[in-house]
Amino acid sequence: MKVAVVGAGAIGAYVGAALDRGGAEVHLLARGAHLEAMRERGVTVLSERGDFHAHPHATDDPASIGPVDIVFLGLKAYSYRDAGPLLAPLLRPGTGVVAAQNGIPWWYFHGLPGPYEGRRIEAVDPEGAVSAAIPLESAIGCVVYCSAEITSPGVIRHVEGTRFSIGEPSGVVSPRCLAFSEAMVAGGLKCPVVPDLRSDIWLKLLGNVAFNPVSVLTRATMGAIAEHPGTRELVLSMMRETASIASCLGSLPKISVERRFEGAAKVGEHKTSMLMDFEAGKPLETDVLLAAPVELARLVGVPAPTLELVHGLIDLLTVEARALASS
Repeated sequence: MKVAVVGAGAIGAYVGAALDRGGAEVHLLARGAHLEAMRERGVTVLSERGDFHAHPHATDDPASIGPVDIVFLGLKAYSYRDAGPLLAPLLRPGTGVVAAQNGIPWWYFHGLPGPYEGRRIEAVDPEGAVSAAIPLESAIGCVVYCSAEITSPGVIRHVEGTRFSIGEPSGVVSPRCLAFSEAMVAGGLKCPVVPDLRSDIWLKLLGNVAFNPVSVLTRATMGAIAEHPGTRELVLSMMRETASIASCLGSLPKISVERRFEGAAKVGEHKTSMLMDFEAGKPLETDVLLAAPVELARLVGVPAPTLELVHGLIDLLTVEARALASS
């Protein structure tokens, strides 16, 4: 199997190194010092599960890779609309684009029978820009249960988790999903092919929709947010509203809000990825994590006052942060 990892940051490089270890033909697309280090020395993975090293091909030119069987998309979701030039040389009929993103994907209503089949979600696919960059027929969903970080160029520290659940928007268990799953498993990762991936998307979103923006607004860790009575109730309210939206769309999360909350609270004194991005001055994934659920709540007629409130606050905060950075 020939795989291109577009956006070979922490997660992308970790997946690419694992696939290479499992025998796949892997090409890493990256830039800067991280790219140069991977070109010269390969990828070193540090993990409690066992350190390992791999040296797949690394480049900043997708044309040098050519068409592939699978593109593993390791970019942040807000970068998808601009990914067309990177993806075009890699795609051929049948190529799957495994989008390892958080939140609501641009393909959500693609292949989903019902009253909203084919509907575009403006928050995640503004004016169809993402669908134009990533053809819907190429999309393969991916819910990531893995954490990793770049400790230095070319060196990845695997923090926890090895599961990457994947699935076609139509729910069909396709040959391309099965082939990619086999390649991931050969590399030491878990990659179940899930017919109803939307339920997994909502389950993960239950935590991210609340803990991520609240952490940015308060600068608090997940443990502190869970322990404080006020933020605890705020988070639970956001999670309940999100579960109601999912239920109205036919994808009731597989566990209760309370159980999902307790699982997130056990993470303890840990900063969310959104808070770390905010502190680093990076853009935030609020469109897929918060704006999209708000849009869907309005679509199905579910009251979501807490989600609306927090979305307004985080939106203003990011506008002010951008203005300050440009001044």
